[in-house]
Amino acid sequence: MYKNNNIFLVGPMGAGKTTIGRFLANSLDLEFVDLDTEIEQRCGANIPWIFDVEGEEGFRKREAQLLDEVTLKKGILLATGGGAVLAEKNRKILKERGYVVYLSASVDQLLERTAHDKNRPLLQVDNPRAVIESLISDRDPLYRDVSDLVVMTERRRPQLVAEEIVDEVYHQMR
Repeated sequence: MYKNNNIFLVGPMGAGKTTIGRFLANSLDLEFVDLDTEIEQRCGANIPWIFDVEGEEGFRKREAQLLDEVTLKKGILLATGGGAVLAEKNRKILKERGYVVYLSASVDQLLERTAHDKNRPLLQVDNPRAVIESLISDRDPLYRDVSDLVVMTERRRPQLVAEEIVDEVYHQMR
């Protein structure tokens, strides 16, 4: 099928990785794993707390360790955190261990989707638009580098995006 029967979703916060990932996992009969949720469960603390106590560097260390562990499984649909692609080792792992889909959306859409979410430490600033624009500018090339498929989620129902990904995955396997 696809590498290790795994699909990994990458993209910025608010692109729909968790929501679309659940539909996709269900459609493809894969185990759904949300990397941020796994980190929270293992630490017994939410991500903003981890950022406060350990800083972004501490969080990224935890993220990299768990990404390495989780991606060794087979038959998973993994929704990564938006910054998982920052470390070169993480990008290598993603490319080697699964089929990577980059979920993309406009800055306006991302801002709208994340506006009221207090669980996103990088956006707890006076100008979240500037942060999102900067993150997209820095990370878009990294998302594209690791991805086997790029899908726009802009103003689309999650089920339809998931169906498009399923169609594309099966098409590429023929």
